[in-house]
Amino acid sequence: MTVALFVALSIMLGPFLIIFFASFEPSSTLRFPPTGFTLDWFRKVMGMSMFQKSLVLSLRIALMASLLSLLLGVPAAYALSRYSFKGKRTIEIIVTSPLIIPGMVAGLALLRFFVLMQVFPIETTLLIGHTAVVLPYAVRSVLSSLVNLPVAIEEAAQSLGAHPLRCFFLVVLPNIKVGIISAFIMAFITSFNNVPISLFLSGPGVNTLPIVMMTYMEYYYNPSIAALSTLLIGLTLAIVLVAQKLLGVSKLV
Repeated sequence: MTVALFVALSIMLGPFLIIFFASFEPSSTLRFPPTGFTLDWFRKVMGMSMFQKSLVLSLRIALMASLLSLLLGVPAAYALSRYSFKGKRTIEIIVTSPLIIPGMVAGLALLRFFVLMQVFPIETTLLIGHTAVVLPYAVRSVLSSLVNLPVAIEEAAQSLGAHPLRCFFLVVLPNIKVGIISAFIMAFITSFNNVPISLFLSGPGVNTLPIVMMTYMEYYYNPSIAALSTLLIGLTLAIVLVAQKLLGVSKLV
């Protein structure tokens, strides 16, 4: 069992550790193990305008897509958990379909859809595409919290005179806070790191950070990408740790 655990951890953490140590390589070639130690590559990537611009775009798209997914996903999850209606199962499948459809297929479908419409700018198409991809995470996470919330709590509040809408905001939402926060974090990270949708929906001058990193690696094979990857891994860990510490989210997944 110990050997199996070690192998599993090696497979999971090994690639990240290689990238982490390779980011400190002083030469201009990405290699592991590193031949020395330097922080120059971190300073270089943080000062490159192409990475700065794409980082801002990725953060903006991820934040807006996460908020939109919650705005749509919370009411959808509530309806699926509290009401019985014809076609409910079909709607559940449709809502979660982006999780099972290959990303490249979804990206191509969205590309053709927006090409036919020809009404949205590139950044708007990116936002819509990312929202469609992360929406299932919001629905599933919130739905799990709602399933575990007894309906009797809402019925008690309504029996005391609370309007259903007031009951939803004052009783339901506070009790599913962990599910909402978990949904936001998963949606944000998924959107920020998304490649297939961004690859199809990006355009001239409008590229998310993962796409810029892929393009950069086609021409340069130096530790700068490893340094940037290390920073992104640190950012992801920081988001989760801050949520656990400040918001009391101990079980995000």
